Amino acid sequence: MRNKLISIPAVAALLLSFSAQLFAQANPASISGKRQKRIVVRNAMVIDGSGKPAAGPLDITIENDVITRIASSGPAKAAAADELIIDATGKYVLPGLINLHGHTQDERAGVPQPVEYCTKMWLINGITTVRDAWASKKVLGYRDQIAAGTLVGPRIFPYGGYFDGPTPATAEQARQRVRDLKAAGFDGIKLYTIDRDLMAAMMDEAKKQGMRVMHHVGVEETNAWDDIKFGTTSIEHWYGIPDAAIESGRQNFPSTYNYNNEVDRFRYAGRLWREADPAKLDKVLDAMVAANVAWDPTLVIYEASRDLQRAQTNPAFAEYLHPVLEEYFKPNPDNHGSYFIGWSSTDETYWKENYRIWMRAVYDFEKKGGLIGTGEDAGFIYQMYGFGLIRELELHQEAGFQPLKVIQHATYNGAKILGKEDMLGRIRVGYKADLIVVNGNPLENLKMLYPTGTDTVREGKVVRGGGIEWTIANGIPYHVPTLSAEVRKLVADARLSKSVAKPTK
Repeated sequence: MRNKLISIPAVAALLLSFSAQLFAQANPASISGKRQKRIVVRNAMVIDGSGKPAAGPLDITIENDVITRIASSGPAKAAAADELIIDATGKYVLPGLINLHGHTQDERAGVPQPVEYCTKMWLINGITTVRDAWASKKVLGYRDQIAAGTLVGPRIFPYGGYFDGPTPATAEQARQRVRDLKAAGFDGIKLYTIDRDLMAAMMDEAKKQGMRVMHHVGVEETNAWDDIKFGTTSIEHWYGIPDAAIESGRQNFPSTYNYNNEVDRFRYAGRLWREADPAKLDKVLDAMVAANVAWDPTLVIYEASRDLQRAQTNPAFAEYLHPVLEEYFKPNPDNHGSYFIGWSSTDETYWKENYRIWMRAVYDFEKKGGLIGTGEDAGFIYQMYGFGLIRELELHQEAGFQPLKVIQHATYNGAKILGKEDMLGRIRVGYKADLIVVNGNPLENLKMLYPTGTDTVREGKVVRGGGIEWTIANGIPYHVPTLSAEVRKLVADARLSKSVAKPTK
């Protein structure tokens, strides 16, 4: 048999491809943000999102944004011409994090802020999916741009605001609002203050239209019992849960209380959980579980209320806080969530107690079989996009959950709340290839997930470690150190210009 000779052009092409792969391995910035046909993550310890322990070393093969193979790691092989190899030796791989309460913001108080700041901040913190709460029609465009690869960011599920004006005043108007949101292309509905009869109509129509509903239950006629009765997908934050367990049916507000005055609103919110009757609260939690009402507690967004100085002096602000957002955070009654005017040690003491009771309720809810997710609500109250979600994970651990359960909250549980548990939230063959490669073990220290990294002790020496090395979202690998440098430059340039634009409204 004659030996087949490989043509010189073919050899040249193979050498060129091999050289390109070597260059990509040595210079990850060169392929960051570029869609890849095939990616192999090799030699990884894998936390798959289901709550079971980490396992490895494993190789994960991704083809066209889908996980096609997970197998025990074998001998290292040279990359093929059309694949990217990510060496995850000594690293942990998790499903991409799911932020159930995000806001895709391109302005604060009418002052323009680049949307890329928000979306890139999410990616460098390992967030690959965001449920946008009260999304505008502009966010529908951002969703489509991200899907098309023309905007860098995580997958977005926009939930339209039920209360966009004019506010529905009748049952038929409530139903029509649901139909309008569906026709506009929103994935679900964000519900805020609503009367019981209108909630009955809109929830009935939402079920008919296949629209999931996230409900921020404020101080209103409805509370968690109505979410249980009408079948809300998830309760956001917490107000309506202790409200439903108060003996008198209403918190004991002072006569001067004004809900629209946010200093009043948040000051007395810090005294709500102490008024809930424990026996009644237990029944509320049982009923939520029975009705499959999930809970997205967003513990992080109120944390400044219990420790204002900590919130105002976040070390990450130095490089990652955009000046427009920084200005919005300053106490100002015109800005939602900027309510720290005359905030006292007494207010913080009440809020510390509030957190103790609240966290216990969240823990008990899951123990009873309830479904808990994670959201940040960042862009308000000293919380930066992405950083807020990592802090939320730390607070879930403070509430008593083991890190494996915390990661499950932020991955598979989030997918279930979105109704996407058959494609997101797990490292599993056939699922979307949303995953993160972490420089360390987040089960040992959740701070490993921050892009700023964290100090660790190795062999008697203090070293700077942690941080996410790669975020893979929508089939696109993002080299997080490269993307983080882009965010820092964006912030530095904005500060250097010293020219904050005038409000656009």
